[in-house]
Parts: sequence; structure tokens; C-alpha cells
Amino acid sequence: MISALNRLVDFVEEHLTEEFDADGLARALGTTEYHLRRMFSSLAGMPLSEYVRRRRMTVAAADVIRGEDDLLSIAVRHGYGSTEAFGRAFRTVHGASPGDVRRDGGPLRTQPQLRFRLTVEGSTPMDTRIVDRPAFRLVGHATRVPLIHHGINPHIQQHIAALPPEEHQRLKGLSNTEPGGLLQVSDDVDPDGTEGTELTYLHGVAVSRDTPAPDDLDAIEVPAGRWAVFHTAGPHPRVLQETWAATATEWFPSNPWRLRPGPAIVAILERADDFSTATCELWLPVEPTDPA
Repeated sequence: MISALNRLVDFVEEHLTEEFDADGLARALGTTEYHLRRMFSSLAGMPLSEYVRRRRMTVAAADVIRGEDDLLSIAVRHGYGSTEAFGRAFRTVHGASPGDVRRDGGPLRTQPQLRFRLTVEGSTPMDTRIVDRPAFRLVGHATRVPLIHHGINPHIQQHIAALPPEEHQRLKGLSNTEPGGLLQVSDDVDPDGTEGTELTYLHGVAVSRDTPAPDDLDAIEVPAGRWAVFHTAGPHPRVLQETWAATATEWFPSNPWRLRPGPAIVAILERADDFSTATCELWLPVEPTDPA
């Protein structure tokens, strides 16, 4: 995976002034665009699209300062159809217009070329199991919320708090398959994992595929497949979020599995009354890196 990400970075550099085929590159590297984008954003701390824009504007700034070409020619060279569109992208990255930078020589915010390395010092073994599950159904109460990487998501907290206590007991009574108990489900997540983008959050339970969903509940159909299940325990939600990040930095680069599209599921096994600590299972949909 680390090698594939570095090849992706090289490919971006080779095609900075044109659109590039991320899906074709992923297939050539023996992976999928979905997994490549998810791993890139997790390790780089920014979406692939944002990295490409920053690198393009870093190189474009040198052309602007040299002053050998007019701004329209520079815009077209870097993949923009007008000076207006180029100017907006330029200002987003550098905080100043191309004209101001040409006149003043700055300010410039340079994006260095990334290079990924696997660091193992201080690595903590991850308690993981691989589970092969038939198709099942997730049922519960769903809503659209923004993606927040760190800390408690107040939108999710508000959604859960609005449910009456008896509804939680009702949902628990419907659960009849793994993952067991009340679940926190994130679905339809942006492949780049961009903070602030919307996802579908479902507070509910897992039921077998042939279990009908009550009419007043939302349902997510989950096809058969394999899952990597990560066991976590400690301060909540910090330990869970750290484990989620470590799947990208440590587990996936070291194991012959990759993410496949599907919901991410958190099962709360035990928790303190004030939810300050919890024991959880994080379920991520996976497939072999070399599927037969």
C-alpha cells in the first residue's frame, strides 16, 4: 500500500497540468480507487483532490512570478478554462490573487511533494479478527450529518438524544445477528474522507436479511462479504478514533486486505454510565488485496 501511494504521488506529478485516471492507476497497482483515496486522505491528512490542487498551484506560482506568460496562458496550461477559475483556485491556496503575487512576489504557500513511509517504532499490536458474514440488514433511525474526525460529533449526539429511552430498548429487541447490540453506523462516506462532507448516520441494530424492517425505521441493505473487526477499550471516543486512524497508518499497510465500499459499524459492547470510557468493536468492510 505504501508503494502504491508513492506511485500515486509520482503519477500526480507527471500529470499536474492535466486530468489523470485515478481508477486506471489503482487497477494497474492492484488495488481500487476507493481504497487508494481512503488511504491517501487518512495518511496525508487531506483529500487527494486537495493535494492535487495545492501541487498545481505551487507549480503555477512559479510561472506567475517569472512573468514570461500572460495569466490566461498560465491558467490554461494548468488545466483551467479561464483566469477567473484559475484565480479562485490560486487565492484559495496562496491567500492572494495571481496579479498580487506577480507584483509583490508573494505570499506563497508551497505544498511539498509527499512521500509515504511506514513507521513501526512504538507500534501497538491491534486486536483484530476477520469475519465472513452473509448479507444482513441494518435498521434504525438515520440522518445526514457532517463528518468530524476528532472529538464528539454534536450532530450525532443530538440525533441519539432525541430518541426516547424506550426506543433504544425496542431497537435492542430487534437485534438478531452480528454485529450485536446497538450500533453506530456511518454510510455513504466521501471516499476522500473530507471533514465537513455529509454522511448517513444510522443508530440501530443488525438483523438477518429475511427479517422485515418496521415501517417507521430506516434500513441499509448490506451485501455478503468480509469484515475486519477491531477491538478497542478506553477513553471514549478518543481510543476509538485513534484505532480508526491506526487502521490506515498501521494495519492496512501491513496486511493483505483493502477497504471495500460499505458502511463502517461501531458496536458498543460495554460503557461507563457517563460514556467516558467504552469497550467497542469497529467493523470495516474489507476484501483481499489479491482477490481470486
